[in-house]
Amino acid sequence: MDSVPGLDLSQPPFDLLDAGQQSRLRAAVDMGFHPAGTTILDAGSDSPHVHVILKGVVRAWDERSEGATLFADFGPGDLFGAWAVIAGRARHRYVAEEDVLDFLLPAGVFRRLLADNPAFAAYFHEGLSLKRRIAAGDQQPSELSELMLTRVRDAQLAPAIRIAAATPIREAASRMREARVDCLLVEGRRDADADPLGIVTRTDLLDALALDARPPDAAVGPLARRPVVAVRANDVLFQALVTMTEHHIERVLVDDDAEGVLGTLGMAEVLAHYASHSHLISLRLERAATLDDVSAAAREMTTLVRHLHAQGARMSYLMELVSALNGRILGHVFDAVVPAALRERTCLLALGSEGRREQILKTDQDNALVLADGFEWDGLADAMQRFGDALADIGYPPCPGGVMVRNPAWRLDVAGWRGRIEHWRHDRDPESAMALSIALDARPVAGNPALFEPVGAAMGALGRDEILLRELARSTLAFSTPLTLFGRMRGSAEGIDLKKGGIFPLVHGIRVLALRHGVTRHNSFDRCAALMQAGALSSELGRDVPQALAVMMRMRLGAQLQALAEGRDADNRVDPGRLRRLDRELLRDALRVVNAFKDHLRDSFQLRAG
Repeated sequence: MDSVPGLDLSQPPFDLLDAGQQSRLRAAVDMGFHPAGTTILDAGSDSPHVHVILKGVVRAWDERSEGATLFADFGPGDLFGAWAVIAGRARHRYVAEEDVLDFLLPAGVFRRLLADNPAFAAYFHEGLSLKRRIAAGDQQPSELSELMLTRVRDAQLAPAIRIAAATPIREAASRMREARVDCLLVEGRRDADADPLGIVTRTDLLDALALDARPPDAAVGPLARRPVVAVRANDVLFQALVTMTEHHIERVLVDDDAEGVLGTLGMAEVLAHYASHSHLISLRLERAATLDDVSAAAREMTTLVRHLHAQGARMSYLMELVSALNGRILGHVFDAVVPAALRERTCLLALGSEGRREQILKTDQDNALVLADGFEWDGLADAMQRFGDALADIGYPPCPGGVMVRNPAWRLDVAGWRGRIEHWRHDRDPESAMALSIALDARPVAGNPALFEPVGAAMGALGRDEILLRELARSTLAFSTPLTLFGRMRGSAEGIDLKKGGIFPLVHGIRVLALRHGVTRHNSFDRCAALMQAGALSSELGRDVPQALAVMMRMRLGAQLQALAEGRDADNRVDPGRLRRLDRELLRDALRVVNAFKDHLRDSFQLRAG
């Protein structure tokens, strides 16, 4: 029998087959025709074929107790029915929206290919995880791949040279020269409360001799800085870069649970693997003397994001790095408007996506202020106005809802915050629910973080209020999942709003589950891991939800960067017509996860679909 022409086997997942397997598939494929309105495959039924559409549109419908809901549109080049062949039951009901011509891949041949080709089988069994790796493989290789894959233990570590606290400065300098290192680990406590291990650098010794006029025979112990910041040996180099950026340091200790201290890692060793100008931004922020200097450094952020995104940076790493730099920016601006003597009585909080460490491009200001009880400062209102104005000049526009420190409602003392939280608990109107949701992501970024501890504890206590939790969880169902993906968007011709239809339900649902189960982490990916460990998410959802979130965030970021490059405002919309076929498949899988997660929330909080 002659093979049917037109089936493109150069596209995923068929490109995973070897030449012999592709020939076998070509010889077995047949053609099908389905008039408009025909049910091609019923939900829950087996299928004799896997379908690849040549012409026409097929709509997939979810069958629920409250009625059928549209899941997705499938168009030319799209594949459906594989799950019905693998598991013996279709996930959806597939109906020809218009006359459909498709390729029919016999179930027996398809199962044999799955058995003979582990990578081909993994594409269907592993879902999002493998598809993301395949999609990443389409991108051009770069030095960033090394940064993402290389473990800290495999970098060129400097030896960890230990000295006693009583060692003279002269001898410490000699040890550095002999070992060719630029730091030493200082053993022994300075006082009863200090950590047992400190670190002293070549610059510390030079400053002690040249600036502080210490004698060369003075003990090195008082110069040591504590605590020593460490990274795990199995962390990737990118994570070490994030840690150095966040802590304003250029060297970290490398620790392994089994082997102990392996050495130290400096910025120079990291940059030997990858020359990222994120370090240059960090240095510019470190040396910034004025707000103009901070603004100049901040303007480089979008270029950094564009570069890392183009090179395939993992979203979680990219968000952490940008968050670390944003934290530095917020801290610089805060220190510029609040006198040093008053900072111990204040604590600046980042809220929303910045509080979760998930803000990538500059968006609205979302921040708050915690004041020490009884603290009064006549210049507070003026300072917070200048803080907001400075952020606006840097590129963070004011929040339309007024969630920022220039608004007196978002700068309260500890007692005031406790009262506000109690108000949110009892006042169940939408405005209060929104304000509480934003506040639940609060993270200290400047000032005295200890002031936030009682506020954070008061918010954590809300996790015992099941009625409140149900009301918060219900809002995850407020927006329908945007499921018509083949260029047909329900309700809008401008594209899919990924924030409303996909990202918000996941982020907010994870946030509410975290509150219920006492998870104190703020980042959505970290919250997912903690929830799975606590048994609040199944292993399947615990694996798929972070993957789905990363897929949608990456696609949104790509669309936003494209909009900026074209001189348009960046928003949350993605045009499926501009996506590659594999990306459309990824997005469908991600939206399938959103629906599954919503079902999990309905069951967990006993919610009825509204």
